[in-house]
Amino acid sequence: MEKSSLNKYVKFGLVVFMSVGLILFTQEIKLLKNPESTPVSSMTIWGLLVLWLFSMVGIVISDLAKKVPIGFIQNFPVLGWVSITSLVSCMLSDTFIKAISAVDFLSITTPILTFAGISVVDRLADLRKTSWKVAIVAVFVFIGTYVGSALLSQIGLMVTGH
Repeated sequence: MEKSSLNKYVKFGLVVFMSVGLILFTQEIKLLKNPESTPVSSMTIWGLLVLWLFSMVGIVISDLAKKVPIGFIQNFPVLGWVSITSLVSCMLSDTFIKAISAVDFLSITTPILTFAGISVVDRLADLRKTSWKVAIVAVFVFIGTYVGSALLSQIGLMVTGH
């Protein structure tokens, strides 16, 4: 393996490790605010390590896939490879599922949404090049998503009698 490639994996590994640390921090803060939420245990640490491992395996597979002469596989996103790795691994062993279930879901979403926001801000120059019509479409998509979610929630509440 080339030195630059190894450095790239170390860099990605550290970024993903920082994400895992933020997830643990978020779960601890949530636990302070709501003592009945998912407690931090040794299984939580194992779950975070498993998530880190799945992410790193997905990154390596994504790099290897770029060398395959099939366009679809070359352009397949890293998130897809991480998801496939996670699904296959969890289907093979319940141990992964037990470890990951000790990690609070909302604690995972906070850092992920933060990184997503950072990546969007990084591409604002590209967004400026798009037509103003995209903004109108985005507003209608947001409103439609909100109204659709509210309707589904209301239907769920009416069905359950609340």
